[in-house]
Amino acid sequence: MPRSSEHRPATRPLPPEEAQHLAAAISAFGAASRLRLLWALIEGERSVEELTAETGMTQSATSQQLRVLREARLVRARRDGRRAFYSLHDHHVPELLAAMRHHYEHVELA
Repeated sequence: MPRSSEHRPATRPLPPEEAQHLAAAISAFGAASRLRLLWALIEGERSVEELTAETGMTQSATSQQLRVLREARLVRARRDGRRAFYSLHDHHVPELLAAMRHHYEHVELA
């Protein structure tokens, strides 16, 4: 759960530079394959092999999309020998995913 002391008010004005950064970050959500990977990580850490099996993507495509998500700081990687394990970056990511899905359900059922 977010801690109120952790952030400044979201209602404050949005300066152009921050808007650019937010737009770039949000673009990482703009591919169905990346959304499927993020959803696969909601329940916890997974290896590339597990994510490949769960999403039906090739290992190459999975790795490529995970790189984009890592660069956007939506996921983090942990190495154990030669294997990489991925998890959502922090508590905000599942909250964003839930909000996106709930908004979609709301507008689709309206």
